[in-house]
Amino acid sequence: MANLDHNLAFQEAPWEELIDGDVVLMSPRPAVNHNFVAGNIYRIFSNYLHGKRCTPFPDGTDLYLTEKDRFVPDGMIVCDRDKIAPDGVHGAPDLVVEVLSPSTAKYDRNHKREVYERCGVREYWIVSPNDRTVEQYFLQDGHFVTHEVYVLHPDWFLARLTQEERAAVITTFQCSLYDDLDIHLEDIFYRLI
Repeated sequence: MANLDHNLAFQEAPWEELIDGDVVLMSPRPAVNHNFVAGNIYRIFSNYLHGKRCTPFPDGTDLYLTEKDRFVPDGMIVCDRDKIAPDGVHGAPDLVVEVLSPSTAKYDRNHKREVYERCGVREYWIVSPNDRTVEQYFLQDGHFVTHEVYVLHPDWFLARLTQEERAAVITTFQCSLYDDLDIHLEDIFYRLI
């Protein structure tokens, strides 16, 4: 019974981040679709990076960027193994993914984005399970520039398009780190309910 109580306490314990010097509880816990998307993205990168130099991280790993900012991104890739320590990642990852939740979207789009940019994250994704979108930002001259916003359109929307318009819809893209990894939107948003 003690293990059950411990497990329940662990599951209900709020996650926290340090955002601009303030402790911010990540509560309520992420919804099912949020977890599906974060897990799908981790699986894509984990499969691709197996046996390669860079390391993918799933949700739950602390990222230490400044004295006032310790985040827990929904996913990241780190190619400099010297940044990886037992308590988390210290320094800018090469790619960071934030999956939007109602309670965290403001931070992901504003303060976190600014800190990731300032600290030198090469690529940043903001992913919306509700809209089924991936906003992809590349760091250029010290600033994030929107590279593309990818949308997984519903079937009813695609049915309204001409054959030529459907052919122009982007369903696969690449990150800036790997030109031989095709990322399919259907894989990112797989199993959403």
